[in-house]
Amino acid sequence: MKLVKPSLAYKAQVISYKEEFSDCPHLMHGTAQLHDAPTYEAWLERVQKFENPATVPEGYVSSSTFLLVREEDDAVVGMADIRHSLTPHLAIYGGHISFSIRPSERGKGYSKEILRLALEFCRDELKLKKVLATCDKCSPASIKTILSGGGVLVNEVMEAAGTTQRYWITL
Repeated sequence: MKLVKPSLAYKAQVISYKEEFSDCPHLMHGTAQLHDAPTYEAWLERVQKFENPATVPEGYVSSSTFLLVREEDDAVVGMADIRHSLTPHLAIYGGHISFSIRPSERGKGYSKEILRLALEFCRDELKLKKVLATCDKCSPASIKTILSGGGVLVNEVMEAAGTTQRYWITL
């Protein structure tokens, strides 16, 4: 498995990825708002804009978006968005890392792998010492994944939509 920057070479696969979430686009985490993009090319422009600190829109933080690609067949099985820093809102509800796995590829250990690779990027490229990961308390698979990456539960934040759990992972 490897993390790859989105490019035109993966256009058909990313569109297919988006289509797999058509019944529940709100669960398509870590995709840099792919669900709202009018075209793949517009989405690529957004990804590139957010990667460069000089072009990030006001009120947002720089981020790097990646595709999780299975090397033996070059298939996109997941996506991750890694935030380089946190706003006050992200420090409560969002964290540094957001990701999703293609519904047809779930249950194969890819969540643990995308988190492992994202943590490596945070440590090696962003030079972070610890990262915040959050998830819905009603998502046992997400909790299990975060714990497998070394997550330590700090607290829970309750809101109308549910309870968010906050975990710190030391790198």
